[in-house]
Amino acid sequence: MSDLRDLYQEVILDHAKHPRNCRRQQAPSCLAQGNNPLCGDKVRIYLELDGSVIKDISFEGTGCAISTASASLMTESLKGRTLEEAYRLFEEFHHLVTSPAEAIAQFPELGKLEVFAGVREFPVRVKCATLAWHTLKAALENKPAVSTE
Repeated sequence: MSDLRDLYQEVILDHAKHPRNCRRQQAPSCLAQGNNPLCGDKVRIYLELDGSVIKDISFEGTGCAISTASASLMTESLKGRTLEEAYRLFEEFHHLVTSPAEAIAQFPELGKLEVFAGVREFPVRVKCATLAWHTLKAALENKPAVSTE
């Protein structure tokens, strides 16, 4: 196994075992619940907004390592960003995990999120990786729930 692949697995496993920003917010500006009925992943995203800036973001949920790591890395990546930046990162992340490798452009803003590039090779895992992101989008659009059926 290559060193790069080992690093990617290490980052995902670290965030799955020790998720960052995994907590309930008492008075969020918006929140939404996400559900992947195919594998049982569930997530709730909490956002505290200050105008158009994500002042705080956190999550609670149960799920596989990919789902938990994705939510953890997403919250780290979005804290302090504008809503416009959040929507752009959503699109870039979704493109990263759903497009063929040869069609992937470089997205320097993704940073550590690029560890999920290999998910595209396992279509059933794409829903695990994107659940938190679709739930984030639902929260920003004042939709209380989303399902990745």
